[in-house]
Amino acid sequence: MTGRPDAVVFDVVETLFGLQPVADTLTGFALDESTLPMSFTRMLRDAFALGCTGGYRPFAEVFDASLMVVAPALDDAQRRTVLSAFGSLTVHPDVRPAFERLRSARIRIATLTNGSATNTERLLERHGLAELVEMTISVDEVKVWKPRPEPYRHALVRLGLPADRVAMVAVHAWDVHGARAAGLLTGWASRLERVHAAVFDPPDVQGADLVEVIDALLAR
Repeated sequence: MTGRPDAVVFDVVETLFGLQPVADTLTGFALDESTLPMSFTRMLRDAFALGCTGGYRPFAEVFDASLMVVAPALDDAQRRTVLSAFGSLTVHPDVRPAFERLRSARIRIATLTNGSATNTERLLERHGLAELVEMTISVDEVKVWKPRPEPYRHALVRLGLPADRVAMVAVHAWDVHGARAAGLLTGWASRLERVHAAVFDPPDVQGADLVEVIDALLAR
């Protein structure tokens, strides 16, 4: 594809919103700082394994199961408190300017999350971003996690656009790889992983943050 996309779809957790409130909740229960990255990585691994074998469980259920293994000292009520912290995620400072650049260019904005659409909508509203986003899309609608192709294809259906007119933007190389395999234009921001894993297809554009990625997409 050449030229600007007609729509940009953003990943949500870690791309738009940071996990510090979840980390703070875990350390508040006297758990080590490594608990969150270990739990989150295990959650992704288990969800991907389910997807490879035809299974599916929603975000909250898979993360809760991960906590049971990584932090067995937490009781049911404490794990519910940790899960509730996902409703208080902080917004990254590059999100609003990236969204506003797209709005000024009359390019549609959507989100595609492995979490729930309801939580995404609440976070967007909480941080004053809801009016900039046309639609929130969740893997719950297709019952399989990214980076399987079904969620990206479902986003195209929701948007009513072909793959070559839509860009997927994320801070996770695996997410960008999945979108590219599904035929979408892709943008990767390096502020989380720093180095793009060599085993994945490279993104069409990349930058240090979302603003640089969007500027690169607009310059096509």
